[in-house]
Amino acid sequence: MIFRPLLSSLALLLTGCAAGVADNSAYPSLARRPVETRDYETPAVAPAPAAPAASDADLSRYAAQAASGVASFDKGYPAAERLARAASGAAVSSEAWVAAQAAISGLESARNDSVSALAALDTLYTERVNAIADGKLTGSVDAIDAARAQALAAVDSQNDRLDALKAMLSQP
Repeated sequence: MIFRPLLSSLALLLTGCAAGVADNSAYPSLARRPVETRDYETPAVAPAPAAPAASDADLSRYAAQAASGVASFDKGYPAAERLARAASGAAVSSEAWVAAQAAISGLESARNDSVSALAALDTLYTERVNAIADGKLTGSVDAIDAARAQALAAVDSQNDRLDALKAMLSQP
């Protein structure tokens, strides 16, 4: 009677041992690593300076993209505002409410260029600041910061105007 539990325990123990032997990827390799074969006697060559994180052409392109987003938003805003005012107080899912929601969605799409430009300028700013901090570049981030500030102001204004339109409508 004691033999059966002992046999099943032995079978479980052996299957655990067999799984460990079959899996060779669980153990680190004993091969030499690059740091172990490096020549410490020869001086290291300094890396070439990195290219600037943002060129004037990049800044101009993103500034133009942000301006395009502002123009598209401003073009569609009066119609959306008119529809939102007409739908203020209207029931959710009424025809006026749906038309106003569609106009607001159109405005959110129209501002895509300005939001994308702001994201790209944020990336350029971060890359330049990191390159300067790492000593890979010298200079300043003033031009990028000025373009970012302008794009950020535009996006913030768009957010405020969208929030005002949404506040006019009944919420589901």
